[in-house]
Amino acid sequence: MTRPDRRTVVAGALAAVAAAASACSRRPEGSGGAGVEVERGTLRSRHLPGRDLPWVMAIPRDADRHRPPVVVLHGKGGHAEQALSLLRLGDHVAATGLAVAAVDGGNGYWHRRHDGTDAGRMVLDDFLPLVARAYGETERVAFLGWSMGGYGSILLASELGPERVVAVVGSSAALWTSPGDSAPGAFDDRADFLAHDVFADDRLATLARLPVRLDCGRDDPFAGANRAFARVLPSAALTVDPGGHSGTYWREHGGAQLRWIRDRLDGAAST
Repeated sequence: MTRPDRRTVVAGALAAVAAAASACSRRPEGSGGAGVEVERGTLRSRHLPGRDLPWVMAIPRDADRHRPPVVVLHGKGGHAEQALSLLRLGDHVAATGLAVAAVDGGNGYWHRRHDGTDAGRMVLDDFLPLVARAYGETERVAFLGWSMGGYGSILLASELGPERVVAVVGSSAALWTSPGDSAPGAFDDRADFLAHDVFADDRLATLARLPVRLDCGRDDPFAGANRAFARVLPSAALTVDPGGHSGTYWREHGGAQLRWIRDRLDGAAST
């Protein structure tokens, strides 16, 4: 995936998140569509030092700010803006009433690496507090990610557990059943793979206690591992349907995925 040739940069500042060294802006519709406010900015994190990390949020104009936001994790080679530009999740924000928030996390597969970087901790320690100040509710969140971000969403959900996570969606999640099968760069070594293996029994026990959805195209190279994951986590809702590992597939499923998260929230509120 490549960055767009031109990215909208909106100047401004959000004083409430000054501690996160973040600038942000608000515009009434932007790429989120009618009834949606879009905010953009950057943050700095000790977990990914020496760089400004762009982030974007799309918030329903009349949002119930007690409703958990959806944290969106991008795929390898991707970036936060693709939550709106590639997946077009902003088109579904007003209809579902769900805020979506995404941040650049590099290509470290959303977990701690031997060089000390840790995009996952950046999300938990830095991005979620920023979202809390700009939006409101982050005591509970949903995760949605595609490819590398699908794996990252499942991983972070397995770490936070049902006390914090209301639902998790992996779209074409980058999953592997053994260290030798993983892509170059996804893990530092066998020990790193095992330490962050979402097939591990303790992680599966946690994930079994929260709603999990998996969508993967039949022609996707990760289809087999997604099926394997659903076999060891039978509570997961798995769909394998026509498509490949592509922006078209992720975009076509984004609206249904947000509606699924909303339905999980509505179901929990009624019990």
